[in-house]
Parts: sequence; C-alpha cells; structure tokens
Amino acid sequence: MTGATRRPDRPDPLDDDLGWMLGIVFRGYVRAAEHALTDFPGGPRGYQLLTAASNGPARNQGALAEEIGIDRTVLTYLIDDLERPGFVTRRADPADRRNRLIEVTDAGRDAWEQRRLALRQVESHLLGALTPTESATLRALLQKVACSAQAVDPLRDLCEVVTQVQADPAPAAPQAGRGGRTTTPRARRRSPD
Repeated sequence: MTGATRRPDRPDPLDDDLGWMLGIVFRGYVRAAEHALTDFPGGPRGYQLLTAASNGPARNQGALAEEIGIDRTVLTYLIDDLERPGFVTRRADPADRRNRLIEVTDAGRDAWEQRRLALRQVESHLLGALTPTESATLRALLQKVACSAQAVDPLRDLCEVVTQVQADPAPAAPQAGRGGRTTTPRARRRSPD
C-alpha cells in the first residue's frame, strides 16, 4: 500500500498503523470538504456548527462549543459568520438571560441541506472502494469509536491519555534502541505552568 514494491514476506508497517490510515482518509476528506464548503461562512467548522445547532432544541454557545470540540472564542466568531447571512440567530435564554441560545433559521436549514448533499457526494467518492454494506459497517464502527472518544473528550490533557495508554498491559511492540536494547516509546509529560 505505502511502499513502491510489495513484499508479501515483509508487509509495510504503515499498512497496519491506525494513525497513518486515519491521516490519509482525513486529509482526503478535508481537501474535498473544503472544496465543497469553500464559500460557506466559517468553512468546515461553520458547517459543523450549523449541523450541531440544527439538531435538537436551541442550545447555548458553551454547550455547542463542547459538543463540536472548539474553543468558545472561536465559536463566537463562527456564530458571527453564520449570523451575517441570516443562517442563525442569537436570543436570550429565558431560563438565564445571561446566556444566548443559538437558533438555526429557515435560510440556515436550506444552506445546511444543500451542503449536506454536497458532502454526501464527497463521502461516497471517498468510500468508493467499499461496497454499500462495508460503507455502512465502517460508518457504524466509526460512530461507535467517535462517541466513545467524545465521552472521554474534550481531551483536556493529552499527556494524561498517553499515560493511561502506557499503563495498559498491552502496549505497542517494543522497538530496538541503541546497542540493540529494547525500548518502548514514551511521551514527555508537560510540566505544570
């Protein structure tokens, strides 16, 4: 897959590396999605915000920021971008007037639906090597992994996650270090500021 010449007796280690596989798929998706969303306010993040805001009752900015995993400051700018063309509105929360609820307008729902169809075409192209059944299975499995990760997320301290993974009794295979000694890669722990 990754190497220029294939040797069945020595498979390329990248072919089995989850990070490499996810990276290739993610980069392909991002390039195509950015093209499909090139003139959409806020680009892919604006689309994700509109998607989150379209589902369920109006929510405040903090809840939306946590749901899509972005900083509240960035979210404020995205809401501004979506408010200009009339895709969303802000209104006071009747339960707490200090909060602003984000509501999607009819124009926002129409814009979201048009882009959703464009992104479905991107997804179909990206998953074109799979049968419809395989595609559905992949989506279901990715959804399961994403929901599991979201339950743990937002990742406030990646070093903590690395430490938890290293404590797992089934770490990655050891690697040969200098002098032929076996070593296990370690993440550096950030010092508290």
